[in-house]
Formats: sequence, C-alpha cells, structure tokens
Amino acid sequence: MDLNENAEEILAKHDPIFKPLRGMGWRYWLTMTLLLIPILWGGYAYYLQVSQGLGVTGLNRPVFWGMYIVNFVFFIAISYGGTLTSAILRLAHAEWRRPITRLAEVITVCALLVGSFNVIMDMGRPDRLWELFAGRGRIESPILWDVIAVNAYLVFSIVYLYLPMIPDIAFLRDHQPGHLGWLYRILAAGWTGSPKQVHRLEKVVGGMAVFMIPLAISVHTVLAWIFGMTIQPMWHSTILGPYFVMGAIYSGLASLIIAMAILRKAMHLEGYLKLVHFQNFGKILLVMTFTWLYFTIAEYLTTFYGSEPAHIAVFNAKLYGEFAPLFWGQVLFCLVIPLVILLPPRFRTIPLLVVASISVNIGMWLERVMIVVPTLTRPRLPYGIATYSPSFIEWSIMLACAAWLVFFFMLFLRFFPIISVWEIEEGEALEREKANAVPTPELTTQTASTQTATLTS
Repeated sequence: MDLNENAEEILAKHDPIFKPLRGMGWRYWLTMTLLLIPILWGGYAYYLQVSQGLGVTGLNRPVFWGMYIVNFVFFIAISYGGTLTSAILRLAHAEWRRPITRLAEVITVCALLVGSFNVIMDMGRPDRLWELFAGRGRIESPILWDVIAVNAYLVFSIVYLYLPMIPDIAFLRDHQPGHLGWLYRILAAGWTGSPKQVHRLEKVVGGMAVFMIPLAISVHTVLAWIFGMTIQPMWHSTILGPYFVMGAIYSGLASLIIAMAILRKAMHLEGYLKLVHFQNFGKILLVMTFTWLYFTIAEYLTTFYGSEPAHIAVFNAKLYGEFAPLFWGQVLFCLVIPLVILLPPRFRTIPLLVVASISVNIGMWLERVMIVVPTLTRPRLPYGIATYSPSFIEWSIMLACAAWLVFFFMLFLRFFPIISVWEIEEGEALEREKANAVPTPELTTQTASTQTATLTS
C-alpha cells in the first residue's frame, strides 16, 4: 500500500505515532538522563572488575557462573517472546497483531543486545573472546555453538525488524524528514510503494517469519545444551531444551504486556493498543502458566523418583535447604499470583495484567537463579558444598543492563514509529474491501431465501 496517496490525512490520523519523531518532551529527556546514572555506575563497576579481576565478584570455585549467566539466560529469554509473538501471529494472519508486531520485534533486538554482553561480563579475560571469532574455538563445545546461535539470532532479528519498517521509513523520508532526512533516505532503500515492491516485501517478510521460529527455538535449545551436556546434577537432563523454550515464551510475553501498557499510557496509544490485545495476551499467558507448572513438575518429579544422590542433594537444597525461599518465591510469582489474576475473566484488566506480568518476570528470574546456582554449589566435581552471594559489583552491572534495555528501547522511539502505520493502513484497506465486496449470485440467492423465510414466518 502506498502511504503517499493520502499523506496529510495519514499524518493527522496517526499523530500519536508520528508525534515523538518531531520532538520529545522534558519527561523523555529526564528519563533518558536518569537512565544514564545506573549505566555509568555499571560501567565503573565493570572497570573495577576488569582492573582488579573477578575477585571483586561473588564468583568462586566451583561457582564459576553466577549473576551474569542468570541475567544472560533471562534477557535472551525476553527476546524470544517478541520473536515468536510477531512471527507466529504473522503466519496465522491474525489481524489484531498489526499494532503489536513492531513493538515485539524491538523488544527482541534490545534484549538480545543487552543479554549478549552478560557473557562478556562473566569472563575474567574478555579479550579472549576474540579467540572464538578467530577460528580457534572448539566445535565440540556447546559454548561455541551458543556464540554462533546468539549472533545469528541477533543479526536476523535486526533484519526481521528492519524489513517491515521500510514503507514507514520511506514515508518519513518524503513527509517528515527534518534533520534525519539523510538517515531515512539510506534506510528507505529506494522504496516507492509500487505493487511489485509491496509483493516482494510481503513475500520476504513472510519467509523471514517462517525462518525466525526455528532459529529462535535453536538458540534456546543450544543455550540449554550448555547446561544439559554436562554431567552436573539437575542439569544433565533432556527436558532442559523445551523447558528453556517454554520459559522464554512465558517471560517474553509478560515483558511485551508490560511494554504495551507503558506505551499505551505514555504515548496516548489507546486507539491502537486496545483492551482486546491485552485480553488476548492474557489468555496466552494463562496457558503458559499451566505449561510452566507442567514442565516444573516434570523436572522435579523425575529427579525425585530417580533418587540419584548427587541430584537429590541439589533437589533438597532447593525445596528444603538454603534455596527454599527462592524456590517457593518462584512458585508464588510464576504460578500463584498469575493464576489468581488470570483465571477469573473479570480480573483481566490492563492494570491487573501488568501486575501478573511483573510477577511472572520476577518468578522467571528466580527460576534462572534456581537453575544456575544450586547445582554449582553442589557439583559432582571434587569440591565440598560451596556458597555464592552476588557482590555489589554484580548487582550494579545487573542494574546497568536493565537500564541499557530501556535506554535502547527509548532511543528507538525517538527515531522510528513504534507502531507500523503501513500495516495498520493495509489492514484497514482489507477491511474496506471486504465491506464493499460485491456479493456473489449464490450468496445473493441465499440472502433472498433467508429474507423470504423470515417474512413468511
């Protein structure tokens, strides 16, 4: 669809979407400034870590993975929900998806950018990361697979975000260039809106949607293999692959609901992000809550039934030992609170759905802690029972990562429309075509017969 045909009307009609591109208010710049505080503090904390070594963290032998790997898994998982939401809804031709897909794709890219750096944070010698890209990594290592998978996922996620943006970027190039005209001209890639271009774009985006689903699944499966390919207790399990994928969908969907609610309020997007969108996602979140319950029971039941001593030591530490508060907190936030809110339909209001989503993300972060830390404190290796407590350095870097995620997202809002105007206009055009469609003779006969029967009765 060519947006230039009714440019002035589109600009006025979608003013809440285009308004941030003309300039942000003081609240935006205040938020960006406040975000710089934890970002700069986290940078200083990382400088201390690099200059003084990992001794400033709580990491030790055998707990060589801690807060950084927990955050790595958590942020990568958030990205997963955005990818699957966009790709699956596109392939299903769900019309209500149109205001949401770009938002979901932006979350994917921002979370991937932040999550990937947590691996570097965990390295005492980050300069050695180059060895993997220089062809000196061992192909037998799942860590190398994960580096390849995550980088491929990031590259293709950026492409998947960019392609549907081309028509909107071209519209900005022609009608709202400002001082960013040069950027829009480059990114528009010569788009004119011709039927041939539209056909090619829709075909490529559809193909990318098909490709992104198995790519995302492979990323989280490979991530689970880093744990599962070891012989460590409660890691050496075939269930970790689907367990990681399920958890990623759960936390990613919850993050999307939170972002939708904030944007709806802050940018006055009530006409685009409607109650029906939140309620639809609320139903999916309810399904994922029961799915999380199933996988969690399956993981712990098989461990309990097997009663292998090394596994049972970790099992008892989680359910009854020093990790019990975190484990039962995970159950509270991932299961109890979401079920209380999501089961009764009358509770599926936007504020309560946000509460449920925040609860899910807290619970899923705790679940990542439960996966990583207890096993390493009781490994099969010839170590005694170890302890791990994150240092102030690790908490500072974690806070900086969260701030970076929001910062990247808000930076996108300043330069590009967060809702795809092109897709919304295309959807409205399709609805008008259906409404104005000439009824077929068969349909006309059926309608006449129905009317006759009604009059007769």
